[in-house]
Amino acid sequence: MKSFLVALLLGFSGMLYAQVTQDTLHKDKPFVMDEVKISSNAFNKIQSQNVMKIEHKSIKELQQKGAATLMEGLASIPGVSQISTGTSIGKPVIRGLSGNRVLVYTQGVRLENQQFGEEHGLGLSDSGIESVEVIKGPASLLYGSDALGGVLYFNPEKFAKPNSYSADFNQKLFSNTHGSNTSFGLKSSSENWKFIIRGGYNNHGDYKMPNDSLVTNTRFDEADVKTAIGYSNPKFATILRYNLNNLNLGIPEEIGLQTRKRDPDYPRQGVLNHILSLHNNFFFKNSKLDANFGYISNNRKEFEDSTIPVLDMNLNTVNYDLKYYLPKIGKLETIIGLQGMSQTNRNSGLELLIPDANTNDIGALATSNYEWKSNVIQAGFRFDTRKINTETHGIIGDEGYFEAIDKKYTSFNASLGYKTKLTDYLSFRFNVASGFRSPNLAELTSNGVHEGSNRYEIGNSNLKNEQNIQTDLNLEYGNSHFEFFANGFYNHINNYIFISPNGNIIDENDVYDYVQANAKLYGGEFGIHFHPHPLDWLHITSSFETVTGQKQNGEYLPLIPANKWNNNLRTEFDINNWIKKGFATVNVESIFKQNNNSTFETKNNDYTLVNIGLGGNININKTNFDISINANNMLNKSYISHLSRLKTDGIPNIGRNIVLGVSFLL
Repeated sequence: MKSFLVALLLGFSGMLYAQVTQDTLHKDKPFVMDEVKISSNAFNKIQSQNVMKIEHKSIKELQQKGAATLMEGLASIPGVSQISTGTSIGKPVIRGLSGNRVLVYTQGVRLENQQFGEEHGLGLSDSGIESVEVIKGPASLLYGSDALGGVLYFNPEKFAKPNSYSADFNQKLFSNTHGSNTSFGLKSSSENWKFIIRGGYNNHGDYKMPNDSLVTNTRFDEADVKTAIGYSNPKFATILRYNLNNLNLGIPEEIGLQTRKRDPDYPRQGVLNHILSLHNNFFFKNSKLDANFGYISNNRKEFEDSTIPVLDMNLNTVNYDLKYYLPKIGKLETIIGLQGMSQTNRNSGLELLIPDANTNDIGALATSNYEWKSNVIQAGFRFDTRKINTETHGIIGDEGYFEAIDKKYTSFNASLGYKTKLTDYLSFRFNVASGFRSPNLAELTSNGVHEGSNRYEIGNSNLKNEQNIQTDLNLEYGNSHFEFFANGFYNHINNYIFISPNGNIIDENDVYDYVQANAKLYGGEFGIHFHPHPLDWLHITSSFETVTGQKQNGEYLPLIPANKWNNNLRTEFDINNWIKKGFATVNVESIFKQNNNSTFETKNNDYTLVNIGLGGNININKTNFDISINANNMLNKSYISHLSRLKTDGIPNIGRNIVLGVSFLL
């Protein structure tokens, strides 16, 4: 069997590859590509009708892989990686772009939480999230500034069915960090009213390397509460959602005191997020109006050696999103929209990383979708304005001096996409789109030592918009027993913003300036899914992803993930009446050498990780529950990810981690 699998995987490695979403891998039917309805697409098309290729994963599927955090689970999606600082801090990377170049949506509103910072993680818990959709490439048409590289769109969990009630309890235990993840939820729905409340608590100690040493101060705890109330009738629907997330985490600096202490030591961060969203749908005879509003409060504190915060940043954001779906004209659908954001940043700590500032956005869009026979074409355009005003702070010539700026950035963007079925089983997509990103406050105003990277950074108030054009090609084939996909992209970015040393030294730190140059990124994702007949219980998947990023002078861009080849064998089974929907998986993840490093990075060796999983639904004496057990990095391989921020200190990533999960429907 082993030799058969090796031969099979090697045989397909030179072909176009395909990937499957696990929630469609049922043994009683083959994988169907158009089963998922895409909520992050403006026209709400199923995948077979959607012009843009969008990856969809259920959170349950990611959890079954034994991920300790939401970001760790997302990094298993082809084309998505993470910049990590231990196990507690993870920033999303889509096709080599990260930070303010990747936009995150949760509860239908854009998440704003000082995402420019290297030490600032995703800031979301997987508790109460149903699924995630990934848009790879510029999505400025629908989302405005900062969607230059892509979008992570998190869908909240669904309400209970009408006139029903349910409760559930979920528990996961992690051997490596002696960690636990607990979640409890209640749902109730009548014919018109719906209600959800869910609480979660995530607690982990320092993670253990393969040599059995602990990485000091990688411990963290996270408390999360999500609640929602909804009302609907044939003419109107509204949902009010609220999320409170309180994260307390250590900032690792070295391998020091070996302890299983749970409370983070200094330096540490405290992050408090409030997310409030209101979604309204007005249904008219032949048209519809969506009116969505959001409020996000992000309080981020950093403590060095006492309870007095060195950094205390308060970011408050109000945003709105109005879309009107015009009456259809034959097969032509059109949407016009207005979006905006008002944001304030205020500092209360002893030091300032960025100045007090006000940011205001407004954008107008129009997009149309036309279908005929097996063809779909979608096009649109958008115009945006962003204003940034900051306040003067400090003394001229001193570290921490910020000169007041008053900037206005505008951008016009457009997109064009085409999808067709070449045969009954083969489909083709082509998309070309532009996107933009306005410079963030750190890039415009920095003047001081960035403790996370040990360099003195100087901002540039004359920076221009980053503006890109990306071309995407997608080819998919699928029949009852075999599927493949091939995604290719080329992304050209004008005025790409990066940091560069100027040769000076201040307070024993090298001085870096923020500068701009044109850049390009190219690559793709490829994969297969083999579902042989009559072995309906067997699924073999394989995917390969690659991205290269370069500046116009030929130098490589920083924080570009290494090429990855991911192979997975999954079996599904039932045993009498006491195990239903059982599964067993073996995953082999091969990370290639990363020799295309930037000037400030080191090369990275290749490594291979082996992960296994087993689970199913157990029914014993009328007691029913789901159970899963995973062994991640089962061979306890010592490795350092190219995107690990602990790489410069030579600290390996996490060793073997056994994860046990149980879920009860009460």
